[in-house]
Amino acid sequence: MPDIMGTMDIAFPHLGIYLKDVPKIIQIGSFTIAWYGVILAASMLLGIALAAKVGKMTGQNPDVYWDVSVEMIIFCILGSRTYYVIFFWDSYKDNLIQIFNLRGGGLAIYGGVIAGVLTLCLYSRRKKLNLYQVLDTAAYGLVLGQIIGRFANFMNREVFGRYTDSLFAMRIPAVMVRERDIDETIRAHMAAGTNYIQVHPTFLYESLWNLGLLILLFFLMKRKRFHGEITLIYFFVYGIGRAWIEAIRTDQLYIGHTGIPVSLALGLTMAAASFLIWLFCIIRIKKGEFVPFPSTKEPEENKNS
Repeated sequence: MPDIMGTMDIAFPHLGIYLKDVPKIIQIGSFTIAWYGVILAASMLLGIALAAKVGKMTGQNPDVYWDVSVEMIIFCILGSRTYYVIFFWDSYKDNLIQIFNLRGGGLAIYGGVIAGVLTLCLYSRRKKLNLYQVLDTAAYGLVLGQIIGRFANFMNREVFGRYTDSLFAMRIPAVMVRERDIDETIRAHMAAGTNYIQVHPTFLYESLWNLGLLILLFFLMKRKRFHGEITLIYFFVYGIGRAWIEAIRTDQLYIGHTGIPVSLALGLTMAAASFLIWLFCIIRIKKGEFVPFPSTKEPEENKNS
């Protein structure tokens, strides 16, 4: 591997992978499109398509998931950006116009998940659908969207971890990343005569973790014992994965001035809460005190839409 990398190059030295001229944008004449936006758009579209497919596989009307998709996309983006800005306010308070600059990154998945759940709650109530079944179905699309969406961070040279010399170590030219994302562990290992940083590709770790989660959810699809179980398993597994990955990231959002990464704390809280709720439901089912698969009659207009 060369000591001086091309400005747009990315390498995985221990895997023998050297990617030359990895672009951030698509240039069509004088018009430019950021790969970040293209990949996020693809992740949303494919996620919705998968949710609709799972809906059909489980006896639901797949059009429900296409119908709510526009609301979901709008509010998930707003939620993701709002969450990021709130916990990174110092970077925006003196230049408020940058809040609207999505091309530079800055979307937090937890904000999108919260906004998405609230959107589905309101939609399900309006259409008289079983919220827990809808959430279970949407979870499949959400995980696929996360798997694909993390590669938007790869194209943007962001969401990486501290220095590592492990098998999956990734090298990026230092000039291509935000100064604030280069911590002391990375600086201390920047060898003289080189122009790159070597880091954990945490975007890849999370994408692979979510791939395993998606496989697990498909395995459990016909084995779930109550509506909402898939959702709880998603929150539990994703929360654990996000917590350990967050611990090695350098672009953490913190709870005030506590030094506690908000996504790490939220991941552990989410995992613990979802496990306790799942355990409570299973115990009640075994005691015959809980009715699994509560039914809600689907209105005629949804059946014929």
